[in-house]
Formats: sequence, structure tokens, C-alpha cells
Amino acid sequence: MSGERILIAKVGLDGHDRGIKVVARILRDAGFEVIYTGLFQTPETVAAAAVDEDVDAIGLSMLSGAHMTLAPLVVAEVRKRGSEIPIILGGIVPDHDLDELRAAGISTVLTPGATAEQIANEVRNAVTTG
Repeated sequence: MSGERILIAKVGLDGHDRGIKVVARILRDAGFEVIYTGLFQTPETVAAAAVDEDVDAIGLSMLSGAHMTLAPLVVAEVRKRGSEIPIILGGIVPDHDLDELRAAGISTVLTPGATAEQIANEVRNAVTTG
């Protein structure tokens, strides 16, 4: 058991939550304590929950195509609260967006096809390196 705590969230109007529930189970089975905020969260509510819960990482799931708008807003809200919690993005993200997302403060981007082992390892790496 790793003992790290991760908050996972769906931000915006994307109501597809099957993938994030699978990821929650993968992370739980890998020893993480997982907190799932549920659907339709705002960047502000995700940041507040992450800081209040003192998590080691935030995992965002986005399938709606709003990742270039919403993910940087979550980063900004977390940093505004004085936290450097690493933020991992998962979902359908085109390769040409990866550099800009990293520049905006996203630690790692996991796209469809990532294995359970890759997901757990990337989250562990983000928690370790920040």
C-alpha cells in the first residue's frame, strides 16, 4: 500500500463517468486512497476539495474537448490556494495539446490505451516528483 491520497474529478459538463470509475478502482487496487468528487464539478470546487482533503495529487478526467480551458483553470485555482499539488489529466487529448498543457502546469497526461500499470506508475511518479 502506498498510502497516497488522490482526488479524482470530472470538471465541466461531461457526464461520461465510466472511465473515471475504472481509474478509481485501478488506483485503489494499487494502494491509493481515492476520493471521487462526482460529475459536473467546477475548477473552484475541485481545488477547494483537494486542498481541504490534503491530497497528494489530483486526477482530472475529460472527454468533452474542454481540456484546454478547464485543466489550466484547475491548476490556477489550486495554485491560488497556495498549493503545488500535482495535477494529472486523463481522457481524449490530442497530441498537439500536450506541450501547452504541461506549460500550464499539468504534470502528466494519460490518453486512451494507458494500462492499469501505466496509470498507477504515472500517478506515483507525479506524487513523488510533484
